[in-house]
Amino acid sequence: MVEIGRMNRLKAVKLVDFGMYLDGGEGVEILLPTRYVPVDGKVGDELEVFIYHDNQGRLIATTDKPLAQVGEFRFLKVKAVNQVGAFLEWGIMKDLLVPFKEQKVQMREGKHYLVYVHLDHVSKRIVASARIDKYLNNVMPDYAVNEEVDLLVADETGIGYKVIVNNLHWGLVYYNEVFRRLEKGERLKGYVKGIREDDKIDVSVVPLGYQRVEGIARRVWEALKLQGGYLPVHDKSDPDEIYALFHCSKKAFKQAIGALYKQKQTLLEPEGIRLVGK
Repeated sequence: MVEIGRMNRLKAVKLVDFGMYLDGGEGVEILLPTRYVPVDGKVGDELEVFIYHDNQGRLIATTDKPLAQVGEFRFLKVKAVNQVGAFLEWGIMKDLLVPFKEQKVQMREGKHYLVYVHLDHVSKRIVASARIDKYLNNVMPDYAVNEEVDLLVADETGIGYKVIVNNLHWGLVYYNEVFRRLEKGERLKGYVKGIREDDKIDVSVVPLGYQRVEGIARRVWEALKLQGGYLPVHDKSDPDEIYALFHCSKKAFKQAIGALYKQKQTLLEPEGIRLVGK
């Protein structure tokens, strides 16, 4: 059965003057308008399409991919506001409605807002909601320490960045554990540090423990190779210089060069570090 509000792979079953009909399952045929039909498209082809409702409520297909599908969070820009609600630019011809009741604050044209895309249980139409809490933490978190997860930066607090973890849970990245500014809407990988009593998740943007040191140590080793075996940076260097070179804290850098030294791969000199044998 076709998934409304998501990308589907459907087979072409009929060519007409105004497009191509695709097999939506259970006897349902869905129109792909002419503008989206491949030049050499023919019956039997399988196409990757997004399925949604047109303004008359009919299912329709497009080969355009929306900025967010049903079940996903995304920062989207308000294109217009009227008596029904706010309409968001969505990456396809039809804009995405956020009804007034689903707005935490009154949305304004030209502004970006974090929303969740879903099927309205009454109308079965695709809509969005800015009431994010309704759609998070509804499943008990079950993560291992240091497990890699997907993050979406949602907001800032007094102590760090609120992030959405794996499209399911709220998490927090602390300011003192990140060494560049994270932007709202940014997507990145994270690593679970632990789950608090309130089921919120503490997250790091770098792997934990020796795995973290090993990754940075490899980065330092590769940089040394590229620079002929020597770098004029050491444990007394400015933290900003270290971050610019290796994208890590000074503490993590010191752990990394210490690990390389113990493995007898580097020499620690007063003004820099050198690969053994160079």
